[in-house]
Amino acid sequence: MKQLFFLVVFCCLIGGKAAAQYDLNAPVPIDPEIRTGVLENGLTYYIRSNQEPKERASFYIIQNVGGILEDDSQDGLAHFLEHMAFNGTEHFPGKGVISTLEKHGIAFGRNINAYTAQDETVYNISNVPVAPEGLIDTCLLVLHDWSNYLSLEEEEIDAERGVIAEEWRTRRDAGFRTRAQMMPALLNNSKYAYRDVIGELDVIKGFEYSELRRFYHDWYRTDLQAIAVVGDFDAAEIEQKVIKLFSKIPAVENPTERYEIKIAPKAETTFTQALDKENPQSSVAMYIRHQAEAAGDKDHGTLKTNYMRALIKNMMSARINELLQKGNPPFISGSLGFSDYPRTNSMLSISATAKENQEATAFEAMLTEAERVKRFGFTEGELERAKTSMLLSFENYYKQRDKINHDAFCEEIADLYLTNSPMPGIEYEFKFAQSVIPAITTSDLSNYFNSLYTKENRVIIVSGPDKEEIKHLTKEEALAIVERVENSTDITAYVDEAVSSNLVEDLPTEGQVVAERLLPEFDAVEWTLKNNTKVVYRFADYNKNQVALSSYSKGGSSLYDVEDLPSVNMASDFIPSFGIGKYDAIKLKKALNGKKANVGFKISGLSESINGSCRSEDFETMMQLAYLHFEQPRFDQEAYNALMTRYMAYVANMGDNPKKIMQDSISQIRTNYHERNLIFNTDYLKKVSFERMETIYKERFNNAADFTFFIVGDIDKETAKALASKYLGAISSTDNKENWVDNKVDGPKGVTQKTIPLKLSEPKATIQIFYNGDLAYTAENRIGMSFISAVLRLRYTESIREKEGGTYGVGVNASTSHYPNAEGNLSVQFDCDPERAHELLPLVYAEIEKLTKTGASSEDLDKTRKNFLKSRAESKENNSYWMNNIYSYYVNGINMTLAENYEDVIEQMDAKTIKKVAKKFFKKADKIEVVFVPKAD
Repeated sequence: MKQLFFLVVFCCLIGGKAAAQYDLNAPVPIDPEIRTGVLENGLTYYIRSNQEPKERASFYIIQNVGGILEDDSQDGLAHFLEHMAFNGTEHFPGKGVISTLEKHGIAFGRNINAYTAQDETVYNISNVPVAPEGLIDTCLLVLHDWSNYLSLEEEEIDAERGVIAEEWRTRRDAGFRTRAQMMPALLNNSKYAYRDVIGELDVIKGFEYSELRRFYHDWYRTDLQAIAVVGDFDAAEIEQKVIKLFSKIPAVENPTERYEIKIAPKAETTFTQALDKENPQSSVAMYIRHQAEAAGDKDHGTLKTNYMRALIKNMMSARINELLQKGNPPFISGSLGFSDYPRTNSMLSISATAKENQEATAFEAMLTEAERVKRFGFTEGELERAKTSMLLSFENYYKQRDKINHDAFCEEIADLYLTNSPMPGIEYEFKFAQSVIPAITTSDLSNYFNSLYTKENRVIIVSGPDKEEIKHLTKEEALAIVERVENSTDITAYVDEAVSSNLVEDLPTEGQVVAERLLPEFDAVEWTLKNNTKVVYRFADYNKNQVALSSYSKGGSSLYDVEDLPSVNMASDFIPSFGIGKYDAIKLKKALNGKKANVGFKISGLSESINGSCRSEDFETMMQLAYLHFEQPRFDQEAYNALMTRYMAYVANMGDNPKKIMQDSISQIRTNYHERNLIFNTDYLKKVSFERMETIYKERFNNAADFTFFIVGDIDKETAKALASKYLGAISSTDNKENWVDNKVDGPKGVTQKTIPLKLSEPKATIQIFYNGDLAYTAENRIGMSFISAVLRLRYTESIREKEGGTYGVGVNASTSHYPNAEGNLSVQFDCDPERAHELLPLVYAEIEKLTKTGASSEDLDKTRKNFLKSRAESKENNSYWMNNIYSYYVNGINMTLAENYEDVIEQMDAKTIKKVAKKFFKKADKIEVVFVPKAD
């Protein structure tokens, strides 16, 4: 013990000495890999060479402009303007931006997108191939036009009104309405409280064209814009292109001041209730506002503050998890966190999701934990674990620095430009963190926490279901709880219990490899162990210092009767909270501190699996955890009871949530009301049995010989072989070989049409269409279905969204399955005005009919083909590509890495083939059409 104490003190001394190398009041340098500058017109640019993914680049324009700058007559127009950037620019009229880029496989929504917030608007064109001649110039020209050359044609503006009105409708759910009630209290009736970005419907539908153009002229200007380009290119060359092109944009004369909104302080506590009939959960939170650090004041101390916030959050999360593991937890979930929202404001939040009619209990329990920290701080043991975990995260990030993708850098650049968030570069911050984090003391954290846990600027918000039978916490009750906790003499210091980290003390037998088979098509090897389990290994270091584990065994929940299904299905939610071996969940987390290895399990319909991931140096720990999942699973009745109590509270009011009602209705209809399709609710949870859960788990994970394990990652062959055989080979096995059972859970035959009225707070129709039919599991059918869904998305975007203004977006998803039957599935879903539902439905079927009669246009096919091939090339640069394909080979018997099973099929996909696949599928597929509409009062 004395040795450990000396080591901790020594590390702190060394850390303190190293930290002194940095002046915390000094500005943080910008990543030296970034080429940056400010043009004469005021536009800022950032260029960085990066190689993840290879032969790709991402292009961003960052506008220091958002909804907060709108006049009342412009409420929602910052967001509307973002939409208009995709509806005509000087060099790309109409839908030219999207159509031009999609021809190169750059998909709208996934690769081409934007967002508007209160303070900023950011556009991106991501993962653009750099090889095609002129494509980089095209993307820069798009950014150039987004900067200053939007067309804003009246016809296009009017067409987009419908799209945004439907986006407004889609967003109007319980969460949105609750937030609208919270914001005036939370943000002290400032302008931020009333600018929700989407705006008001009367403004969206009726604003004058001049209002949108005025907002554009006032705020879209070079002195409030930055260009970020990151990719696999010569940064110096791109810098010259940016300077040449963007210097031509004129600066706005006599620019309007880009003002900031400050939230006025308020000494007394503000209280509000935010209730909604469709809100299924009660929650109570206390927020404490502070003025955010000014952008110009951010320095090395800002980085240290960020670390202290993360440490406090980590340690508070661990304490809260302990409360949730024992007896009758005081709340469903709880958290303590920090946020800088909006940018001029900083908040400490203490919140809990409460059981029905127990908001007072939840609030008092969370405040007690905050008060415990205020009075006694954190223990040295807690802090050392938190610091070890944080330093480990920095180390992992540093080792993965070559795999940080272009968009991650662009997003970090956006924060740098907008709020001067430090971006010193990975090497610099890694060294800084190594110096500063070890020197952070419990006193540092106590002082920081207490500086934020003040009595001024407090806001208490109670949210939940608007029901007569639910009693919500009142202002008087909440303030009484605050006073009672602050004056309590019963609060004691947290007691931290140390644990050993010896996961496996001894193995009853040590496994060995008895046979080896090469898999040259995957550059992999299969080992058969003495206990007859199989292990497939492939080295892959696309993701440095990472190793993944997966496995497969036939059976799953298909082997169990209906009465056992709740216990089977809930096992993966409950059993991880029990811990493993000699460790409960709390002690297990402590035992694994300083290691990055995790293992979990899954019981699905037709199979069960053990899955995990780790750092290369923690591979043995991952193998030990896998072994323990078979040989020493842990079942804890108290932890089970605690979690069941929380689940019961969680589902209590779910039945009033329209989304849950729709989900359950669809599930029942799609399975033709089969007895094995159970609805998740209170009755479902009552059927879960702790005893049956234990028995079923042990039945599913009692025979290593029935499993095939897959190990892919940055671990050398001999190490993987030795440790896999040692631990996986020591798992008990039998001669039993199981298979799954087809329980014939099929949908209704033919055509099923239903209109279902729902109680809705906002008038909205939701249309959901499903096709299901037999389809051979061939490469042509699998990829053909993917093409069909992608083409339909393009068609519906053009017809239902853009031409009709009928919806914000149409979701189309297609899939094929091999087992228990070879089938194809396709779904179409969208929200719309209830008055237009039956007007828009025929458009869905018209596009499907076109596919079955004439196939797809060459333009749509070419867009889809290039996007698929682009995504395929990007996926090959990741370890997961090999894991997924080796796993698929063993389960489905098909090698998806072969060009003949993927690239060749994509290249050959033409209108004739699409027509053939579409006709084959849709002609015999069963169809379900469900329209959810508002129930008449």
